[in-house]
Amino acid sequence: MNNNILTNRHDFLLLFEVVNGNPNGDPDAGNLPRLDPNTNRGIVSDVCLKRKVRNYVELFPPKRVSDAANGYNILIKQGSVIERAQQDAIKAAKDEGSIAGSSHAERAKNWLCREFYDVRTFGGVLSTGDDVLKGSAYGQVRGPVQFTFAQSFHPITPLEVTITRCAVTKEEDAGKERTMGNKHIVPYALYAAKGYVSPAFAERTGFTNADLELLFQALLNMFEHDRSAARGEMIVRGLYDFEHVGTQHPNNAEQNKKEARLGCYHAHKLFEGIKVTLREGRAFPESFADYEVKCEWTEQNLPRGIVLHLRHEIGPDGKHRTIGPKHG
Repeated sequence: MNNNILTNRHDFLLLFEVVNGNPNGDPDAGNLPRLDPNTNRGIVSDVCLKRKVRNYVELFPPKRVSDAANGYNILIKQGSVIERAQQDAIKAAKDEGSIAGSSHAERAKNWLCREFYDVRTFGGVLSTGDDVLKGSAYGQVRGPVQFTFAQSFHPITPLEVTITRCAVTKEEDAGKERTMGNKHIVPYALYAAKGYVSPAFAERTGFTNADLELLFQALLNMFEHDRSAARGEMIVRGLYDFEHVGTQHPNNAEQNKKEARLGCYHAHKLFEGIKVTLREGRAFPESFADYEVKCEWTEQNLPRGIVLHLRHEIGPDGKHRTIGPKHG
């Protein structure tokens, strides 16, 4: 994997489904699956998707090359105390001494970005209490990777399922034969989430091409190690990665680099080339087989300066399928 700082803009579309599960419960609504009240279409928050990525990286972190290289620790996780990591960063930055053109706060921010994959990827609020980061321009980090809320293509009908338990919790209920409970499920839904990767912010956090590859690996496998009765069967059905590479001849490297950083085509128009429709004769979806997913982008009509990586389609060589030129 390439450990150079990311220089090309990426826009990606993620398709995933749930079968008899609750992909993202709403604690303000009794843990009902989140939905849009106007359309009854299901919703999965960006925070939920980021949690899955964090969990995957925490389970399968790449090997760190050296102390000076990027690390793969996770800051936002169960039982984590952000202030402890912040104090470690402040101490490490102080031990590094003065670096020309950098402040104590900037060195502390850089240390946190280097050590923690999720800070380097998603950003975060790093200032707490009375410290060198408080009130500093480096107390908040905007990460290069951002997700939208995922939304289902069609309305969902959440079901409340009653369950029973033969054991009891409290001593005073020892005479009861059964205790009752309930859970909420979505029988079936196909969701789409959009993601954006900015090289401008990658430069500020040290986000590399290797970090991007790890992100896509996590997105493709995030449900495989997150199985539970509550989430049912969740599967990634598509990951379309549009990379901006520049429209100029390869000899014009500087202009290509500028275009690749800025972007060569509107993201929403690229996403519109992925069509998801119900098959003829189906009134509502009951499984993925009821959908037709069609990528209308080909070598002939793909906008100049764009490469489409079909990361969910792995060929015999073990690599994902690509549409478009590799450069320019």
